[in-house]
Amino acid sequence: MRAARPAGFAHRRRSRARPAAALRGLARVETLAFVLLTLVLVGVSGGLLWALGLNYDGISGSAPSKIHPATYMAVALVGWILLRAGNPVIPVAQALNRRPACVLLAVCGVLLLMLIAARGGTGLAGSIDTFVLAGVIPILLMDRDAATLGQIETVFHLVMLANALLGLFEFASGQRFFPFRFDGMAFETDTRSAALQGHPLANATMTACYILALAKGGGRLTPAIRAGMIALQLVALVTFGGRSATVTTLALGGLVGLFALNRTLRSNRIPLVGAACACFVLTMLPVVVAVLSAVGFFDTLLSRFVSDGGSAQARVDMLAIFDAIPFRQLLLAPDLLQVSTLRRIYGLEWGIENSIVSDVLYHGILVTALLVVAVGLYLAEIARGCRRGVWLPILAFVILVNTFEGLAGKTTMLAKFALMLIVLFPPNAARDRP
Repeated sequence: MRAARPAGFAHRRRSRARPAAALRGLARVETLAFVLLTLVLVGVSGGLLWALGLNYDGISGSAPSKIHPATYMAVALVGWILLRAGNPVIPVAQALNRRPACVLLAVCGVLLLMLIAARGGTGLAGSIDTFVLAGVIPILLMDRDAATLGQIETVFHLVMLANALLGLFEFASGQRFFPFRFDGMAFETDTRSAALQGHPLANATMTACYILALAKGGGRLTPAIRAGMIALQLVALVTFGGRSATVTTLALGGLVGLFALNRTLRSNRIPLVGAACACFVLTMLPVVVAVLSAVGFFDTLLSRFVSDGGSAQARVDMLAIFDAIPFRQLLLAPDLLQVSTLRRIYGLEWGIENSIVSDVLYHGILVTALLVVAVGLYLAEIARGCRRGVWLPILAFVILVNTFEGLAGKTTMLAKFALMLIVLFPPNAARDRP
């Protein structure tokens, strides 16, 4: 015979269940917030914000519109985490202990903001979106569970899929929906696809790194879906017009393929399904190439190599600017008016095609060296927290980000790249944890 329970037992059990249900609901809301942050960060460009009525990439307009919405969302999440902890010192101490390089990068972004403001320069928001946001993202993700990271990864894959499909549609239709605009003015002579990433070269950089990450086993995609996604992204990469990104992807990706083929042949075990798929691909490849050539697909790529629009000459001219600036100014802080004048003289109004050179000309050697060290430590710290294979996309990123202004201008590219590494290459323990 079962003993009778105390009168208040059921009430106490319901009281314990209510906080547990509330915590689960709160966890779902947090997960949704991180999913929305990923969607806005990866899928919303300056061109899209212009279509929504915000002049993000230009000079005119209100100051709040110059900061990316993802930055506002990330700062709000940081504030929520501090409030939820009760004692804000605890999450700050955890960030300093586990993500010191991320904190350093965010601090460098704030110091760069103060330096630009003190010198009366423009582009204050650039330091926030480029460095502060990038430093905050890994801190926000460091305690996320495997389920949340999995949902973020799914959103990332879907955005990159939509980006590739939109780029191909823009190529086929000749219409660019969200091109890069400066104060509303688009480059009418630039016919490269922009898709969801805005600037074609930033788009090409992210796509190239994504391809190489998939090639190294990043993410949880099945082999068939992974191969299809790599093929689709490679085709879309051509429409974005990044010559350096295309060459880097083919070179590094080719090495990965050769090493994988060598391991397979040396093991003396070739899967029948893999062999059948390889035969099918080799059979269809000439047909696909012929169809793409017939519709003029390769003309876009070849035209970029035949005529670069003065890009190579611009890289020569940017080095000539150094001859007109004394070394003392280069070391500390060059005169902004003089740099702007020299850029107009050499026809470099639209940008200096190297991140480090641009930072040196605008902020000086010392500040640039600090930023380079901070970014290097930042990438190394993220890589240490990821599983094997992460260094190939990092190598590609370092190469490609220095083929255009990249991190020298206002961009969310470093934050997007860090998020991609964290969700595609989580530690095995995080991947296996339910």
